[in-house]
Amino acid sequence: MRNKKKLNPLLRIFIFVLTLLFIAVVLAIGTFYYIFGITEPEGLSLASWPDRFTDNFSVWMRNDNGEIQIEETGLRRLDEYGLWLQIIDETGQEVFCRNKPENRPERYSASELIAIRTGAYEQGNTVFADSYEDSGETWSYLIGFPYAVGKTVLYYNGENVGRLSPVFRAGIFFILCSVFLFVTCYGFWLIRHLGRIAKGIGDISVRSYTPFPEKGVFGEIYGELNKMDEEIRHSDQVQQDTERLRREWIVNITHDLKTPLSPIKGYAELLMGTPDHGGEAVREYGGIILKNVDHTEKMVDDLKLTYQLDSGAALYHPQTVRIVRFLRELVIDIVNDPAFMNRSIEFESKIQECRACIDTELFRRAVNNLIVNALTHNPPETKVTIRIDADTKKGIQICISDNGVGMSGKEQSEIFQRYYRGTNTKEKPEGSGLGLAIAKQIITLHGGKIDVKSRQGEGTRFTIVLPLESQ
Repeated sequence: MRNKKKLNPLLRIFIFVLTLLFIAVVLAIGTFYYIFGITEPEGLSLASWPDRFTDNFSVWMRNDNGEIQIEETGLRRLDEYGLWLQIIDETGQEVFCRNKPENRPERYSASELIAIRTGAYEQGNTVFADSYEDSGETWSYLIGFPYAVGKTVLYYNGENVGRLSPVFRAGIFFILCSVFLFVTCYGFWLIRHLGRIAKGIGDISVRSYTPFPEKGVFGEIYGELNKMDEEIRHSDQVQQDTERLRREWIVNITHDLKTPLSPIKGYAELLMGTPDHGGEAVREYGGIILKNVDHTEKMVDDLKLTYQLDSGAALYHPQTVRIVRFLRELVIDIVNDPAFMNRSIEFESKIQECRACIDTELFRRAVNNLIVNALTHNPPETKVTIRIDADTKKGIQICISDNGVGMSGKEQSEIFQRYYRGTNTKEKPEGSGLGLAIAKQIITLHGGKIDVKSRQGEGTRFTIVLPLESQ
């Protein structure tokens, strides 16, 4: 049994491709920020942030009659970010500074200012330069950042790039063709497998399916198709067996119904044809007719009840009863039946009393069917015992056992089927073949369960387990 979560192969492929794409995007973003990102006080930013900050710093600068002034906001930003500022006039002389390192000069030449604009970082620090113009005057300003930022300008050979352009176009075309070829091949591969799956489903519907090997990407789907075919074949076999039992039962019930009807008809014709019979003969013939009518009526009632239970239409009125007393009275009624007066029937209870919620009429019918079945289909010397026990874990246990002829394993597996009649009914053909099926349906209706254990030549034991009613 597979305990891992099963996924549709197509969904699994989609998830795999999506995962690869997600990993590629994450790696690309991570690599980009690793190469082009720096950590500034407000978080992670691109390495171009110092250049933008330097370019925008002029918004906090003011020309006050030839004297440069810096707004408080700009000064606060310098302090917050740990930056230094140096402002140079047109002659190269420093006119203002903030947080300037001691090793910075107070005068710069034009060539030095140009070199600073393109200079690389030194000892983990980078200097960016820009200019501020107002009222015809120009000031240059330098801002030092505690970051190792590379300031590189890319130059390339335009002629060579022009030569490589067709190669790039050919490469892109080759990649696109490869992708198209891959998608096409994958599509044909997928269509082939989907076609096999569709054919398998069609073969299952007409019962001509051949199991697929459970391997490859579609192994789980093939496994489910194989399992479906097994279940459908099993269901077909059960249906065939049920239909066979039903046909046999119809033949048997038809024969059984004709058996009591024949004497009814015969004795009725006898009474009609010879009206001079004495009262004793009339009573004898009437008793035979009544007995056979009762037998016929019982078979019809069994047939009606089993279909009512099967469809949920049976009247069910549960009530709380003292189960030991209920079963004792039921056994007494059977013992007092003239048909079983000379039979050995015992009742034993390991508990004084307990309560159960049952429909008294239906449950009496179920237990009565089990006891009468044991008496009817066993030799006269057979002993039938009814035992009752109960506990809080297992519930109420009712055991009906005998030391009769017993049953085979096949009979035990089919004994509760609706149309099944055991092999020992040839000598005792009475009954509809529905008694045990009705008993199981009634017990199941009460939330209980029943099982049977038997060995040929040693006897049979039916065990009923019912829920225990809380006191």
